[in-house]
Amino acid sequence: MQIRLVRPESTHKQQALAFRQAFLDTGETVIHGSELLDRAENYESWLLTVTANTEPETVSPDWVVTDTFFAFDSSDALVGIIDLRHTLNRFLLDFGHCGYSVRPDARCRGYASEMLRQVCAHAKSIGMTALQVSVMRDNEPSVRTIRKNGGEYLRSFVFSGEPADIYSIAL
Repeated sequence: MQIRLVRPESTHKQQALAFRQAFLDTGETVIHGSELLDRAENYESWLLTVTANTEPETVSPDWVVTDTFFAFDSSDALVGIIDLRHTLNRFLLDFGHCGYSVRPDARCRGYASEMLRQVCAHAKSIGMTALQVSVMRDNEPSVRTIRKNGGEYLRSFVFSGEPADIYSIAL
């Protein structure tokens, strides 16, 4: 599996908007790990926020330092997005350090597993020792992705009336 994780840039605008539209076209309104790309009024303001959130000096006061990456395949197609939250605030305790999404027409090809593997390596390189990752219990593909990357069940919680689980991945 050849993918590369790249921080969002202005040159990615058209691909990012097409990526978002692919979710909307299938009726999915949430793009996990996208730092709210699914709700952004425009790409430029989203990019400014995502870039500011990478540094302690500029991170939004109600958020945590976060690295967001686009995942590009070997043909430079944008196939996924993943974020890494360096710490957990009260809001994130049930959501964890990481969220990710794969473009609907690119799923079931191993992209999510490879994206998570690469983010785990990045997390380790910045001194993190474990990642907490949450998943809706009925999202079997994501559960397999987490387990494939060493995820071990920690606890459960309820989100929007549905059961969800939290896993820990030792780095």
